[in-house]
Amino acid sequence: MEIPKQELFAVLQEFNPWWSGQPITDLPGWQRSAARQVWEWVENRETRRALLLTGARQVGKTTLLRQTIARLASAGFPPGNILYATFDHPLLKLGGLESVLRAWEELYPLDETQPRFLFLDEIQYVPEWQTWLKHQVDFRRLHRIAVTGSANPLRDGATESGVGRWETIPLPTLSFGEYLHLRKVEAPDGLPTRQSLREVFDWSVADCARIANLAKPLTAHFHDYLLRGGFPEPALENDLSRCQRLLREDVVDKVLKRDMTAFYGVRRVLDVERIFLYLCYHDGGILDIPTLCQHLEGVNRQTALNFLELFEAAHLIYRLKPYGYGKEVLRGRDKIYLADAALPGAMMLLGRKLLTQPDRLGAAVETAFFKHVYTRFYGTSPQFAYWQDRKNRDLEVDLIANVGDRAVPFEVKYQDTDVQLSKLKGLRLFMQERGVTEAYAITQRWNDLKVLQAKGAADGDGPIGKIAVLPAPLACYWMSA
Repeated sequence: MEIPKQELFAVLQEFNPWWSGQPITDLPGWQRSAARQVWEWVENRETRRALLLTGARQVGKTTLLRQTIARLASAGFPPGNILYATFDHPLLKLGGLESVLRAWEELYPLDETQPRFLFLDEIQYVPEWQTWLKHQVDFRRLHRIAVTGSANPLRDGATESGVGRWETIPLPTLSFGEYLHLRKVEAPDGLPTRQSLREVFDWSVADCARIANLAKPLTAHFHDYLLRGGFPEPALENDLSRCQRLLREDVVDKVLKRDMTAFYGVRRVLDVERIFLYLCYHDGGILDIPTLCQHLEGVNRQTALNFLELFEAAHLIYRLKPYGYGKEVLRGRDKIYLADAALPGAMMLLGRKLLTQPDRLGAAVETAFFKHVYTRFYGTSPQFAYWQDRKNRDLEVDLIANVGDRAVPFEVKYQDTDVQLSKLKGLRLFMQERGVTEAYAITQRWNDLKVLQAKGAADGDGPIGKIAVLPAPLACYWMSA
């Protein structure tokens, strides 16, 4: 649709105040850790690749783009060579991407000797955007393009087009450390940061006792984080009821009731809601599709599988396959984690009652910890899995990160009981069978902070390695660094 130029000019000038020398207002005083990766892309003038910033609704993608633009402008980059446009704006959505670019080039004619930065928000509203981006990367070498999207582009057959043409940075919800920054909570005095959890293996008993004593105040804030979640706007609400209402209405409902229809043509919205609520009830669990279909009347296997793919594309869930190869993986059931630990409590209206229900609290901690592991290892192209012993399914490992040729296993035991080797038999069996010498147990009690000398799973087995036992608040805080 043809939009009058003056209207397009007005919208673009409002979105790009730096054109007229105005500052960008309402930016937070701190940045997400992903800001470093985005700025590395900005400074890397050798790459021709575009940047794709993906994540669920309301995780801060727009803020990250605007902070990057502010930094570019303050560094002296020509203001007219920076364009920001968001395609959830009605006029830009109607006018289309090419109309926006023509209006920009009319306001600021192209200089073939200088690079230009295009920051395009909510790109999923642009038809055939993958083809357009591929063409720009291939033929418009002075255009540096960063786009954001709340829906996974690879579902639309864009995998081949994107190879070598754009790099992806996933933006999950706030880490525990970022949440503390947002809420202006200072870390306990004297608590050190760590670049790697592996440093714990070299600690003495005295080191563990000292750090545990320093870090104890993190527990209350960690529980608050589990209740409020990592979506920035709701997390800032002091009223927990309003915070969780915003999670339901502004995050989940908009995805289930609007995005599913707009982007994927879903018409059975009630079934979408029922399946998502079922996943909330079983967060962190191994999903059995026949059982889900049995409990949700009218939902068949194919419908459930289709909706799981859509939830994953909309960044509402993560799916883990069983650890292994071939049929072991293909025939295995998926393990499901919600995008944020606070979503199940918000959807089921639990409020602070979550903290009094050990099973629910344990699931929330496991989900939060998985997100920290995912974020920490993503840049190394890992594979994430869970493991169960074939003979005894009760022996399992909650999470395994395959990083290169190294398997890093984690078991989450968020219980108010002492963690001993006898309670980590599944973890020990995995270490023994796979030749893994370092593993982690994530716990609740601060006096659990220690390093255990692990022995094989059977009575009489000798040493097989070490298990670092870490309280969940401390592990998540360190992995936020």
